[in-house]
Amino acid sequence: MESRIKHYNNMLKNREITCTELTEKYLSSIESDNKDLNAYVTVTADAAMEAAKKTDEKISRGEEISLLEGIPMTLKDNISTKGIETTCCSKILEGYKPIYNATVWETLKTQGAVLLGKTNMDEFAMGSSSETSYFGGAANPHNINHVAGGSSGGVASAVGGNIAVYGLGSDTGGSIRQPASFCGIVGLKPTYGAVSRFGLIAYASSFDQIGPITTTVEDSAIVFDAVSAYDKMDSTSQGRKGAPTVDTLKNDIKGMKIGIAREYLEGVRDEVRVCIEKACEVYKSLGAEIVYFDLPALKYALPVYYILACAEASSNLGRYDGIRYGYRTDAYKDVNEMICKTRSEGFGDEVKRRIMLGTYVLSAGYYDAYYKKAQNLRGSIVNAFKNAFKCCDVILAPTVPMTAFEKGNAISDPIETYLTDICTVPVNIAGLPGVSIPCGFGENGLPIGMQLIGNTFCESTILNAAWQYENAVGSEVFRPSQYGIKL
Repeated sequence: MESRIKHYNNMLKNREITCTELTEKYLSSIESDNKDLNAYVTVTADAAMEAAKKTDEKISRGEEISLLEGIPMTLKDNISTKGIETTCCSKILEGYKPIYNATVWETLKTQGAVLLGKTNMDEFAMGSSSETSYFGGAANPHNINHVAGGSSGGVASAVGGNIAVYGLGSDTGGSIRQPASFCGIVGLKPTYGAVSRFGLIAYASSFDQIGPITTTVEDSAIVFDAVSAYDKMDSTSQGRKGAPTVDTLKNDIKGMKIGIAREYLEGVRDEVRVCIEKACEVYKSLGAEIVYFDLPALKYALPVYYILACAEASSNLGRYDGIRYGYRTDAYKDVNEMICKTRSEGFGDEVKRRIMLGTYVLSAGYYDAYYKKAQNLRGSIVNAFKNAFKCCDVILAPTVPMTAFEKGNAISDPIETYLTDICTVPVNIAGLPGVSIPCGFGENGLPIGMQLIGNTFCESTILNAAWQYENAVGSEVFRPSQYGIKL
């Protein structure tokens, strides 16, 4: 499949279209299509046009432009943007404008990226449908009666609906890969530490990772290469290891061992399992070897994730007290009542639920029974993956056990939606890279995704395997939505 980024880059360099015209087309599509998709919560039209004008001036002077220069894109609303409202789609951060840029945005801005706006998400990235957002959920561009997924649902909706060429989301337990699967596009969760988290508003600091959401594997590689540099502002940052991943996309995968953990196939819908089996046949035709193995530690992944992530969330969200910035309750008698009422009124139900759970598992008398035990089990899961990669190069698994569910399901049955994370959270627990790519469609016509999981800092391996599959099946697994511009 053709890279959308390269396509527009060639059009700009060949002067088939100006960056101003391209940006205007996207802004016009946002104005008309966002009514259905609710992908954007803030549109930065003036800043986008100003950036586009600078690119046009550069082209008119005959200067070279980089691949991402002048390409209209978006950011999830938990990535800090100086002077631009960044709310995490929460009432408690309404009106908050950061005084600095996140490193990833500073990097892209320096390269001339055109920011169209900030996109919808589950409040503080806590959810699997974007419906915990203070602004209402983002819709699936393939059927607006279904969710776009979460928590990076707005980015996936915008990219899947082509009202952004690409976007950056964050992935704490599947929040890039799950909405990418639901919307039939590509989502890359990099190795923990490969991309700087400086300026990402934290949910669970030992799990959070920024990554690209795009329409093609090559585009994900291009964006990942651009933002995966060491950053001294992030103490966990290591940057990308090795050569740019985009240079390794066409490497032969003959002889590559692709592992299937049997536990990943338990409890998934039949239509999802069939798509995974078909993908295995494609890889066999490309010369890869399919290796089945057991990974029993996976049964602990979901409880480990929710105990540890909620514990970290209860600590990270303690800073929202109504004193320094954001929402503050109107009526109160003293500071204690002001803080209590501010947090009660400012946070949504799901966020309060996770804060309370996290506070509980960290409390005296329960710390050893829950938090400490979960940390020990996390180590077991990390070691289980290390052993798995002794017998295979890449692990193939479903991204989500199902296709996108209908709107309202996540609110009426939140426990059921937690189960959609069952295939994605192990990657975050172990700090591994994972990429979701389309692999078919369900009976309802909605996309199905599969994920390729690699060893630490092996983004080039999983992206190459993903590109080979995408190149082999092409348009069979990708279906453009009715929304967005067509160029």
